[in-house]
Amino acid sequence: MSEQITRAEFEVMDVLWAESPLAASDVAEKLAEHTSWSLKTVKTLLSRLTEKGVVAYEPDGRRYLYRPILARADYAQSATSRLADQLFGGRAAPLVAHLAEQRGLSRDDIKDLEALLKELKRDGE
Repeated sequence: MSEQITRAEFEVMDVLWAESPLAASDVAEKLAEHTSWSLKTVKTLLSRLTEKGVVAYEPDGRRYLYRPILARADYAQSATSRLADQLFGGRAAPLVAHLAEQRGLSRDDIKDLEALLKELKRDGE
């Protein structure tokens, strides 16, 4: 993914990752729960996402059905790498430390991180 996804575009992607394919009107209806965007705005965002190559569409009668091409996991990996590169010199440990300091870690988070570290250590041997 060469171009970044804006926050507004991410909102549209989030709807499509949860359920697809969807018509633009369906996306707008789902977004109406927490935005005041018009159908025209949603269509513009879908058009931008299509131009960026992260959403595809197919005709369905007189409308189009949209689906994500970019998987959520691939977006997360790209965004996280970009953030780590820009703010932490590409290092994961300072990124995790920053998140822990800013958001705190629950006991479950700590257990998950410990399990991940054990797995990574095992794979690295």
